[in-house]
Amino acid sequence: MARLADYFIVVGYDHEKPGSGAGLGKIIQRFPQKDWDDTPFPQGIELFCQPSGWQLSRERKQPTFFVVVLTDIDSDRHYCSCLTFYEAEINLQGTKKEEIEGEVEVTGLIQPAEVFAPKSLVLVSRLDYPEIFRACLGLIYTVYVDSLNVSLESLIANLCACLVPAAGGSQKLFSLGAGDRQLIQTPLHDSLPVTGTSVALLFQQLGIQNVLSLFCAVLTENKVLFHSASFQRLSDACRALESLMFPLKYSYPYIPILPAQLLEVLSSPTPFIIGVHSIFKTDIHELLDVIIADLDGGTIKIPECIHLSSLPEPLLHQTQAALSLILHPDLEVADHAFPPPRTALSHSKMLDKEVRAVFLRLFAQLFQGYRSCLQLIRIHAEPVIHFHKTAFLGQRGLVENDFLTKVLNGMAFAGFVSERGPPYRSCDLFDELVAFEVERIKVEENNPLKMIKHVRELAEQLFKNENPNPHMAFQKVPRPTEGSHLRVHILPFPKINETRVQELIQENLAKNQNAPPATRVEKKCVVPAGPPVVSIMDKVSTVFNSAQRLEVVRNCISFIFENKTLETEKTLPAALRALKGKAARQCLTEELGLHVQQNRAILDHQQFDYIIRMMNCTLQDCSSLEEYNIAAALLPLTSAFYRKLAPGVSQFAYTCVQDHPIWTNQQFWETTFYNAVQEQVRSLYLSAKEDNHALHLRQKDKLPGDQYQEKTAMDLAAEQLRLWPTLSKSAQQELVQREESTVFSQAIHFANLMVNLLVPLDTSKNKLLRTSAPGDWESGSNSIVTNSIAGSVAESYDTESGFEDSENNDVANSVVRFITRFIDKVCTESGVTQDHIKSLHCMIPGIVAMHIETLEAVHRESRRLPPIQKPKILRPALLPGEELVCEGLRVLLDPDGREEATGGLLGGPQLLPAEGALFLTTYRILFRGTPHDQLVGEQTVMRSIPIASITKEKKITVQNQLQQNMQEGLQITSASFQLIKVAFDEEVSPEVVEIFKKQLMKFRYPQSIFTTFAFATGQTTPQIILPKQKEKNTSFRTFSKTIVKGAKRAGKMTIGRQYLLKKRTGTIVEERVNRPGWNEEDDISVSDDSELPTSTTLKASEKSTMEQLVEKACFRDYQRLGLGTISGSSSRSKPEYFRITASNRMYSLCQSYPGLLVVPQAVQDSSLPRVARCYRHNRLPVVCWKNSRSSTLLLRSGGFHGKGVVGLFKSQNSPQAAPTSSLESSSSIEQEKYLQAILSAVSVHQKLRGNNSLTVRPALALPPGVWASLRSSTRLISSPTSFVDVGARLAGKDHAASFSNSAYLQNQLLKRQAALYIFGEKSQLRNFKLEFALNCEFVPVEFHDLRQVKASFKKLMRACVPSTIPTDSEVTFLKALGDSEWFPQLHRTMQLAAVVSDVLDNGSSVLVCLEEGWDITAQVTSLVQLLGDPFYRTLEGFRMLVEKEWLSFGHKFSQRSSLTLNSQGSGFTPVFLQFLDCVHQVHTQYPAEFEFNLYYLKFLAFHYVSNRFKTFLLDSDYERLEHGTLFDDKGDKHAKKGICIWECIDRMHKRTPIFFNYLYSPVEIEALKPNVSVSSLKKWDYYTEETLSTGPSYDWVMLTPKQLPSEDAEPAGDAGPQSQRRTVWPCYDDVSCAQPDALTSLFSEIERLEHKLNQTPEKWQQLWERITADLKEQPQADRPQRHPSGSPGIVSTNLPSYQKRSVLHLADSSAGEEQHASISPSNGVDRRAATLYSQYTSRNDENRSFEGTLYKRGALLKGWKPRWFVLDVTKHQLRYYDSGEDTSCKGHIDLAEVEMVVPAGPSMGAPKHTSDKAFFDLKTSKRVYNFCAQDGQSAQQWMDRIQSCISDA
Repeated sequence: MARLADYFIVVGYDHEKPGSGAGLGKIIQRFPQKDWDDTPFPQGIELFCQPSGWQLSRERKQPTFFVVVLTDIDSDRHYCSCLTFYEAEINLQGTKKEEIEGEVEVTGLIQPAEVFAPKSLVLVSRLDYPEIFRACLGLIYTVYVDSLNVSLESLIANLCACLVPAAGGSQKLFSLGAGDRQLIQTPLHDSLPVTGTSVALLFQQLGIQNVLSLFCAVLTENKVLFHSASFQRLSDACRALESLMFPLKYSYPYIPILPAQLLEVLSSPTPFIIGVHSIFKTDIHELLDVIIADLDGGTIKIPECIHLSSLPEPLLHQTQAALSLILHPDLEVADHAFPPPRTALSHSKMLDKEVRAVFLRLFAQLFQGYRSCLQLIRIHAEPVIHFHKTAFLGQRGLVENDFLTKVLNGMAFAGFVSERGPPYRSCDLFDELVAFEVERIKVEENNPLKMIKHVRELAEQLFKNENPNPHMAFQKVPRPTEGSHLRVHILPFPKINETRVQELIQENLAKNQNAPPATRVEKKCVVPAGPPVVSIMDKVSTVFNSAQRLEVVRNCISFIFENKTLETEKTLPAALRALKGKAARQCLTEELGLHVQQNRAILDHQQFDYIIRMMNCTLQDCSSLEEYNIAAALLPLTSAFYRKLAPGVSQFAYTCVQDHPIWTNQQFWETTFYNAVQEQVRSLYLSAKEDNHALHLRQKDKLPGDQYQEKTAMDLAAEQLRLWPTLSKSAQQELVQREESTVFSQAIHFANLMVNLLVPLDTSKNKLLRTSAPGDWESGSNSIVTNSIAGSVAESYDTESGFEDSENNDVANSVVRFITRFIDKVCTESGVTQDHIKSLHCMIPGIVAMHIETLEAVHRESRRLPPIQKPKILRPALLPGEELVCEGLRVLLDPDGREEATGGLLGGPQLLPAEGALFLTTYRILFRGTPHDQLVGEQTVMRSIPIASITKEKKITVQNQLQQNMQEGLQITSASFQLIKVAFDEEVSPEVVEIFKKQLMKFRYPQSIFTTFAFATGQTTPQIILPKQKEKNTSFRTFSKTIVKGAKRAGKMTIGRQYLLKKRTGTIVEERVNRPGWNEEDDISVSDDSELPTSTTLKASEKSTMEQLVEKACFRDYQRLGLGTISGSSSRSKPEYFRITASNRMYSLCQSYPGLLVVPQAVQDSSLPRVARCYRHNRLPVVCWKNSRSSTLLLRSGGFHGKGVVGLFKSQNSPQAAPTSSLESSSSIEQEKYLQAILSAVSVHQKLRGNNSLTVRPALALPPGVWASLRSSTRLISSPTSFVDVGARLAGKDHAASFSNSAYLQNQLLKRQAALYIFGEKSQLRNFKLEFALNCEFVPVEFHDLRQVKASFKKLMRACVPSTIPTDSEVTFLKALGDSEWFPQLHRTMQLAAVVSDVLDNGSSVLVCLEEGWDITAQVTSLVQLLGDPFYRTLEGFRMLVEKEWLSFGHKFSQRSSLTLNSQGSGFTPVFLQFLDCVHQVHTQYPAEFEFNLYYLKFLAFHYVSNRFKTFLLDSDYERLEHGTLFDDKGDKHAKKGICIWECIDRMHKRTPIFFNYLYSPVEIEALKPNVSVSSLKKWDYYTEETLSTGPSYDWVMLTPKQLPSEDAEPAGDAGPQSQRRTVWPCYDDVSCAQPDALTSLFSEIERLEHKLNQTPEKWQQLWERITADLKEQPQADRPQRHPSGSPGIVSTNLPSYQKRSVLHLADSSAGEEQHASISPSNGVDRRAATLYSQYTSRNDENRSFEGTLYKRGALLKGWKPRWFVLDVTKHQLRYYDSGEDTSCKGHIDLAEVEMVVPAGPSMGAPKHTSDKAFFDLKTSKRVYNFCAQDGQSAQQWMDRIQSCISDA
């Protein structure tokens, strides 16, 4: 029984303390006056009666009632019900009265009161019956206000003495004795909260979403604050929110109504649930971390700084759905056409319970299976229970979920465990729900009807708990009469007689004492355990063929223990990969456990190492929150496995698995300890049972014996708890003692285990504890410990120096501290006696010290072990001139996102990861090593990247696949489409890595071009003073000065290397002609006297520069095309309309143009600078190509300047400011004149050619679609007609006979064709005036800018060399390729080129002026030339094209490839690569039109960024001249030569057909018309191929000419009988070398035979030309003749290439043969192949003028060999054979090349007994041949014959 009311208090307004502003309250009377023993009197009650402050009022207010909750120090709640009313204030002090009433009127009448003071009646109780209290206080107020005839004393006494039964559903009727009858109804269960309707009300006020947010906030311990204008509402809301938490209890401050004076409580750091009145709204908005709910407004405000964790899905969604069904039942049918009659909401009390039922279900689902994670530590005298949080989260699959994690870590849950943990106690609704109903809840989640049914059932139970008796007894309480509070004359509340009340209370209590106590005994029972934890999601089993994985792990372990080393090596990587899975880790611990006998297992060194690796791999992934059971299971094994190091010294496994943070995780140790204790306690009681039950069991044989084994510790504990009260004191004592000693022994055991795992083997470094941050352990590796550490770790302190102790102490201390902390915590929790704890404390330091001592021996011995063999570092072969900068750093090459080398889905050997070393040389960064996989271990793997092509380098941490730990790594991406991703070995220190990176950066951005590799090869650098680096933004002023001075000086001096070296300066500005100031240089039009006169006479000093310029590709090409001559004299036989001007030979006109330019004859040199000023960077329009078929011209320039911008700048800077208009106009007039000159020259030029095609051909028809398609930058092609048609129509030839009849065309052609089309940017259209250009048309073009190229290239790189395999399966390679936008850009460039080419073919000239004129313009103009001129499709021509259009016309190679420090920020913009890709696209569509093959393009693509050659180093000819690399000075010996890529290509081409395209047989006379639609573009394999066996195949070829390219060196080239099978793996071998095409292999075969027969090898090209020539001459015989010596083998090998030719209709042959060939290709081929052997026909047909044996010496230092020589006058050659009978010629010397033949002296190794006169030498232009005849006479004879042959020629 409990008291209904503890105290009754009257609180009134306090007049004595006039507060400043707010008044105060004071307690007037309290009953009983003495405190009860069990309940102290609550403090501060006067504050809570008037939460908004004590204030006087001007009118009488209604009485109010609310309940305040106070919490005392023992966290018991006191419910204070306050009824407040106002009464007239009589005894106001005069001052106050005056203030309020004005003046004092002394009259006899009693004035009606004007000031009212509040007074409160307060009832304090520990029971929560608000309605009863309202009635009781109301009754007292009624008696007072209506002056009923009942003494207040007796009411108060009855109230204070009334006793109420405890919970259990009983009722109690009582009366206070004022004509009232009241009924108290107790709830059935104390534990279930009573809510009335408050929960329903809360949802009504705030809505579902907001309440759920508050619910989550409270559970995750956030601060929640309600505000409302009603105190009662605040109480209800707090009560509702708290009751939703059931079965958790709220244990933080809970203050439903907070008084004004205590508002600062809101800034307390702890979580809380508080309510305040709305008048304080403004004060609370400053709170930063409080969630504020406005009950009246229905909103909640969550501050930004709070991240509110929400319920885990799917529970969140289910809860929302259920609440919606209950609170808004109409929502379901709101859209029905015929909605049912309104579904009535449940009665609000019922609704309240239904909402609570939903939350109850939610908790049952959240905590499902919680009992299986309880760890029972002690049973007697009190159960001690621990909750295994990590296991619970892990098994629920919610490790990542922060909501549940926060809930489990919260105080409420700790209370839940201690309250609900014990297995034997009274149970309630929640226990049943969580044990039995969760399955049902899960099944119902998708069936709303069933769900509602269940919710209703639960609601019924909750409702019944509050209202167990349906028929309520009649209650009657008198209420005050209406309006009684407004009466004028009410006496104040009387003073109550305290002694009287005291006596009455005593009396009543005495009466109640006699009544029988109605206490209910709580019914205890065994708590149902329920099913074990399951995951919250129905996971689709993600177990990936786990059985297979477990098998791999099992096999690997059995191989280890059976000592099958090779097998182990093969399976170990797979097993380590499998250990990523949980099941496999579990399996590993079980399997290892089987190999342990009597707690020990001895291994040999190799086994030990493998087991350690597997253990480390397993522990690697036991993250901090993973369930700890794997680590716990490995714990005993670490001290079971060991190896003998020396007699008496054993090393245990624990010394090698210490590097994991799990060992320093206190939670892990606690959990593991508690598990162990639970097992011990269980076995303790089980064994006791077994003794008792042994007999019993024997009788019941039917009962399986393991029935008892199955009993969990909880079951046993429940039984023990049930028996406990029945046991005697001594028995109880004994049980307690036994449990305590069990725990104590476990504690000792664990202290030992912890010492094992925490004291490091080398006590000088305790990695784990000293840096408790788990970030550091990764750097330590495991293999260090297992192999002899000697190899890898240096001693860290000197043994002599005496530091050792202090070091050791440090480790020892930290370990001791950690262990004692642990012991203290677990032992106090599990109730170990203080003595035992003390003894443990004393033991631990001793254990640690002993352990350290034993480890010293182990450490010493382990260092003596031979280190584990690491693979040998393989030195890479270096190029000539290449030097190593950094010695190899041992690394592991990690697989990146490309799967080919990992043997992934594509199969094949697993080449990566590979172990080896990373080298940095002056030219490249390269990796060389061997694959880790045993099965391909004998291969070498190479990857190399030219340093200059590196685009990105970043630090990464790599998960080392082999050692299972994280390592420092480096990832380097290169523009050569290569990626190196390495993890550094632990022996590589971070400092070394830093040095490596610094060196790398130094070589990546060289100080000058002379430090680049292109110049570093071979010789040391002569000191050349570098030209000052051109600033990026040279001001206009200095720029113009330079131009002017350069121009002035043009006639006076020549610039060359000599001058540069002499002057030691970079710019041409220094030497000035002495002219007064620069005032007369106001305008750049320099007067003619200082210009070159346009006459044939050049000053001598300039000859040298001119000679050199004339040698350049540009001039040679102009000559080839017949684009005019240098001289301007009119004494020519036929007039020239264009001339080559040398006015830019000093680069004064335009720095980025070549020295010689083609301009109209009519334009004077003097006006060129003014014209140039109108174009960006002075790049004026010049002719760069002539179409030989239609005689049209292609011109190029930079974009126009708007309004002559440069002019404006000039005028401001010039001292006498000329009016801008004149300047501007002068320039633009010049520009117009210049264009006019071009136009007239163009048209006259064409008419002169007698180009009658123009008269036949109608004017150019340009359907509007074409221009549209050019402009459409985003869409690929907007013209409806396909591009091929458009091209054809542009070309004016839709069909063969289209001109005569097609009316459509006639209409199209009404528009006159312009003579010149200007392709420019849209934006220039308005600057371009068309008045003067009657015969010229501007075509606006939209194109991609450089930023897009840069971005697109980045994406292309990401697609082709991804750094990791994309996690998203959607991102396939092709999708990434498509996203890169690379192909649309190629399409646009090619489309533009195709259109320009068509226009040119149609008789109109074109000027291309896009952007600055050096990027897109260069792409377009060079493509146009390539399409239109077959010459550029040869090797020589392509070189000329690149030299002219890209190098001479100033494409900024250095800047676009960001080769210099200045361009470092600009990033990589591969404009040239894009051009090469376009060429590749054309090449694939016209394979027979190109003399070079695709390898040639790849070679250029690789080397234009590699810095291997000087060719692509600077940005323009001017810069190359400044640096002295433009002309190769023959005379200057010191010059830094540097290698030119073209020379290198020539050398290689002469040596082998590596760049030659065997299909080459040009037939196209017209321009090529490639299909440019995106769908017909192909991916260039340059982007994706790699050769891991040798590194990129573009570098090996450039060995010195002596060495043969590798394809001949490879054994694969031998077509001998020893047919070695060889697997060719695409990403490893260079397939074209490993399996060369038929012709290449034939060439190498012939070369091999020549070697064998010691003949001088014939050049392959001559051989090839002879064969192809013979093929063409072959008469068309019906029967193919076949020479007997022709070997069928070679014919058939050669078949594919020729067959292709005849079928492709590319051979130059008549149609008849073509048909013949295509009908029966084999015959055709046979016939042709027969001629292959024309060179081997019998000797009779040959013309032999003279023959005989001569000794010939091979190359220098080779021996003399006799050969049969034949002098052939007709063929004009000297052939030689092995012997006189031999039919096949071994080689020949072309007499045309012979310069002289002279007698020579004898030399070493010559045949014996020959006379000195028998020697003679034959000098050819290439080499000297030494011969020796039989005697002097025959020697003379030979010499004469040869001499006469030469002179005849």
